[in-house]
Amino acid sequence: MLRFSVNNNGSATEKIDLDGAYLVGSDNVPLRADIQSKNNEFICNTKAGGPAALALLWPIKGGGRMVLETTRLPERDQPYNLQVELLRGRLMRIAQKREDWGLFDFEGIEEVAKLIDLARDQLILALQADTPLDAAEIADKGIAMAIMASEQLTAFHAEIFLNRRKQVSGFPKRLLGTRINPKSTDASIRELIPASCDYISIPFSWRDIEPREKELNWQATDDWIDWASRHHVPVRGSGLVSFTKANVPDWLYIWEHDFEAIRDLVYEHVTRIIKRYGQYVSVWDVISGIHASNCFQFNFEQLMELTRMAVSVAKQTAPRSLAVIDIVMPWGEYYASNQRTIPPMLYAEMVMQNGLNFDAFGVQCCLGVGAEGRYVRDIFSISSMLDRFANFGKPVHVTGIQVPSESSAGSGDAWEGKVAASAGGAWHRDWTPDIQRAWMRRVYHIALSKPFIESLTWQDFSEDGTHFLPHAGLVCADGKPKPAYEELVEIKRDMSSDVDGTATKAAS
Repeated sequence: MLRFSVNNNGSATEKIDLDGAYLVGSDNVPLRADIQSKNNEFICNTKAGGPAALALLWPIKGGGRMVLETTRLPERDQPYNLQVELLRGRLMRIAQKREDWGLFDFEGIEEVAKLIDLARDQLILALQADTPLDAAEIADKGIAMAIMASEQLTAFHAEIFLNRRKQVSGFPKRLLGTRINPKSTDASIRELIPASCDYISIPFSWRDIEPREKELNWQATDDWIDWASRHHVPVRGSGLVSFTKANVPDWLYIWEHDFEAIRDLVYEHVTRIIKRYGQYVSVWDVISGIHASNCFQFNFEQLMELTRMAVSVAKQTAPRSLAVIDIVMPWGEYYASNQRTIPPMLYAEMVMQNGLNFDAFGVQCCLGVGAEGRYVRDIFSISSMLDRFANFGKPVHVTGIQVPSESSAGSGDAWEGKVAASAGGAWHRDWTPDIQRAWMRRVYHIALSKPFIESLTWQDFSEDGTHFLPHAGLVCADGKPKPAYEELVEIKRDMSSDVDGTATKAAS
């Protein structure tokens, strides 16, 4: 059992916020645990032995509310001071990334290094404090310093490598895109796409295409394919195989206990889609998130068999197109509560070990609402997560990324339940259109600085009709572009001029 004493603003906290809290074991794999608050403490009863870290949504002194993580700690009788351990955990990760990135003695790093040292001084003072309340108050100040330092370190590293990538013209031609809503027919919204995107991603939801068995509805996707063809906009296909409730047709549940039948139906579905649209689609996100969302409760071997089969069919049917395996919720929080899922990195490792004939990994990072896998992470954590995919030696496509532009109640259409956008955390300040734009600029520059990142797809272009997260589109439902849309236009212009071999400005 792990215990953490919690103090907030210099006084004991009677009600502790458990939103998004989970434990993390070795290799960053979430652990099953019962986490509850009692007498101003977190009490964490783990289902497995060994050291564990606590991750939770935490308010940052001076602004923001983001998921932070302690170091991995052994069980003991006395409670740990939560704020002190959160500060220790962030400083440890900063030291690890400075070594990974080679930034200990890099020219120009001096100001960031000073801030890191100040945060470390706060940890020392907290460890020497007379009372747990004093230690927590000092550590809270240190956490704010450490978050700022880690984000500055991330931006510094990104600027160096983004400039290097620009100098060698290391960007693919189809770099920036957006996911569209196939049901959207607003011509004024469509007209905004070419200026901001190099391609569009069309979701091929099984539920929409075959709402009733053997009754196929191609109208919406045919309309978008025709528009893209006429306007010379490249197309990517996403979500061919996805076992979220929003994508699975109701009639398929008849076979939920017959794996062989569903496997055969998946084979027919993938083959049918690719044969119809293969000449128009250059990249297929063949299978998306079955490691995390598994409404049929298939076991590990069955999920791997479906992955193998779907990728094989895609490559056989459209050998010239790229086949992408999509990873969602890349921090793997879902695994702490559902053991019939697969941790994201374990799934990726097994895909590699099985020798599947696929071309790239996809990764989704949609944050900002109070739901599993959607709580806000700081940009240091996002950069570190992306770096983990470099170890597989495969190109990476960010197949879905977004945050909201408004902190208010809303509901996402791709997952169940109503949530408040503010409940999912905030980056520096509550979400506004300008904060969304600033987040996009920072995160896009970070992702584009990594040579293994091949493309970035904003999850929702517009907010008319079905959307994934509330208030997270680039264009309002009335067709008015948000500041984030203008930012994407600017990024596209910068990257396009680099592809053409002309000068570009440095990342800010």
